[in-house]
Amino acid sequence: MRPRTRSLAVVALVAVSACSGSGGSSATSRQARVEARGAAVMPFDQKRTTHVFHSTSTGGVQRVVANSPQATRQIELIRDHLRKETRRFGAGDFSDPMAIHGMKMPGITALRRGFRQVRVRYSTIARGAQIAYSASDSRLISALHAWFDAQLMDHGSHAHG
Repeated sequence: MRPRTRSLAVVALVAVSACSGSGGSSATSRQARVEARGAAVMPFDQKRTTHVFHSTSTGGVQRVVANSPQATRQIELIRDHLRKETRRFGAGDFSDPMAIHGMKMPGITALRRGFRQVRVRYSTIARGAQIAYSASDSRLISALHAWFDAQLMDHGSHAHG
């Protein structure tokens, strides 16, 4: 999907989701909505991958791994996506996770304001890739932890901490 088309699709999904009444406020219902929105943003199959959010004393590490080592296409898609997200996050652009999880994600305001003080590093790992975040400002570290916790909860069975 072309970037402009993808952006319009994400905006449309967020708008539909925001307007779609309370149709169930359970965690399972929210996770289903997050999964649907995530399919428009993340090129890999969420059911064939696992998100890992590990908070550290200076920030945290976000990993996405294919559930199977033979899922080479999923691994390529994960690595490409996280490489792009690293560049975006490093520039203060958190629009993709906001499109998936909501515009008012915990920690997101502080991260968008303080992005220049957060070091964001990409690396490949077995079966996927990871982004490591580090900061020295305790408010940004807390924002990263809150942001991780929100994503962990929203991805449900496709994630762990």
